[in-house]
Amino acid sequence: MWPTGSTRIRVTLVAGLLFFTLQIFPQESVLGRQIKLPGNSIKASRALSEVSKLTGYLFTYDSRIINPDRIITLPPDEMKLSAILDSVAGDPAINYAVLGRHIILYRETAMPPRPDSPADSLPVFLSIGGKIVDAETSEPLPYATIGISHRGKGTITNFNGDFILRISEENLFDTLTVSYVGYVNRQLPVKSLPGNVMTITMDRDFIPIPEIIIRAQDPLMIIRKTISSVASNYGTTSAILTGFYREGVYRKKEPQVYSEAVVKIYKSPYTRSLQTDQIKVIRSRKIENLEAKDTLAVRLKAGLSATLSLDGMRHLFDFLDPESYDTYDYHLTDIVTIDDQTAFVISFTQKSWVTEPLMQGDIYINVDNYSLVLAEFEVNPLYVDQTGEAFVSRLPREYSMKPEYVRYRARYRHIDGRYYLAHVRGDLGFTARGRKRVFNSRFNVFFELAITEYRTDNAARFDHEELAPVYSVFSKTIKGYDAGFWKDFDFLKPEEDLVTALEKLKVRLGEFNE
Repeated sequence: MWPTGSTRIRVTLVAGLLFFTLQIFPQESVLGRQIKLPGNSIKASRALSEVSKLTGYLFTYDSRIINPDRIITLPPDEMKLSAILDSVAGDPAINYAVLGRHIILYRETAMPPRPDSPADSLPVFLSIGGKIVDAETSEPLPYATIGISHRGKGTITNFNGDFILRISEENLFDTLTVSYVGYVNRQLPVKSLPGNVMTITMDRDFIPIPEIIIRAQDPLMIIRKTISSVASNYGTTSAILTGFYREGVYRKKEPQVYSEAVVKIYKSPYTRSLQTDQIKVIRSRKIENLEAKDTLAVRLKAGLSATLSLDGMRHLFDFLDPESYDTYDYHLTDIVTIDDQTAFVISFTQKSWVTEPLMQGDIYINVDNYSLVLAEFEVNPLYVDQTGEAFVSRLPREYSMKPEYVRYRARYRHIDGRYYLAHVRGDLGFTARGRKRVFNSRFNVFFELAITEYRTDNAARFDHEELAPVYSVFSKTIKGYDAGFWKDFDFLKPEEDLVTALEKLKVRLGEFNE
């Protein structure tokens, strides 16, 4: 899915819940605060809302254990917040934990019972999940990074802010960390998580930076330091990543082809090495919604290859390559919080005299160690129509294609002193028109890879016969769809519109609703 020539992109452990709760000093004071709520009878949801207004604390809970519509009766006098929560919960097994300005209502998480099965059977997993939203607006936060602290396991939210993550017994006493650009990290003890339909709110983190400080920074100097620090930040040894890959082709908002897979990736060292990255497919499936009357079937070209190319620290993006500096303008536009650290935001666009379709966008670079943690960019909309048919395959000769947008995203995650690729995504929108047709057909194509597990021990290269055909049309290499598919693998929860479309196709989606 890449243009050629000058337009291509070169592309602690927390010691148990007891330790955690002992550190939460504000808990006793807020739960013991005397509060008076309006009226004697009130809905549970209204009670929590009134408490939030009076205290400034926000609530996280599973709607299956807290019935928001249940009517509770309270005395007319002031009462302790803990007593109000007892009434709201209506169940002595429900606990409260205060983390920052958030109060979690939960039943203690327990692993499912172990079945009577052979000792070499698959481990038992617990699914947790929910939605990540802005604390003030309740707007979902797409592509938020979610991980088990200091462990090589995690996922991201989809465009609707939803996520699912499988937790093994060894992670039960660890901490879940949620990160989003410009927001304060949320850290939640896994054992206190409400369930898999919880809503986790995120607080914005505003950094007042005098404009004179931003102007004093040289963006090209920052980029040069980033390039020179690649090996120290991203690793001089190889690693094995497990990821969830998906791609899709939509025609008029209806999926034509949707494919997904669990993949293993051999990441070669981030040094001047002749080694290349490798991908092998562990499981894969697809859904095709093509009929005989469909004269126009579009397929994504080399999506697996594109995910490897989007690792811009391994395959240097064109806009980070010193040889391309004279074709771009760079400006330091902001300083933001990301992963509870500070990052420069550098915006770039092609110079006015350049008329080829180059990239424009923003890169986020850690202020302290000069690691690139996020890149969001697109083909310059002024010239995107020049990219022609470089991105898709099987466009019939009687059709012409006009690209409308080409957008990319690459995110890295920091684990114990090293940065790893965490998420990449590409989106393409275009119209196709037949020579004898009056109306255009609008298509939206995407590919996405979320890394769900990392390890560096025994990171050996794959045998040649195991390798996936990364330069092929991926959907053409898959034979069918297995409804009981993922078993113990992590996957991305599909967006609401995709779920609706798949349900229309009578696809069973039980694994997405765990």
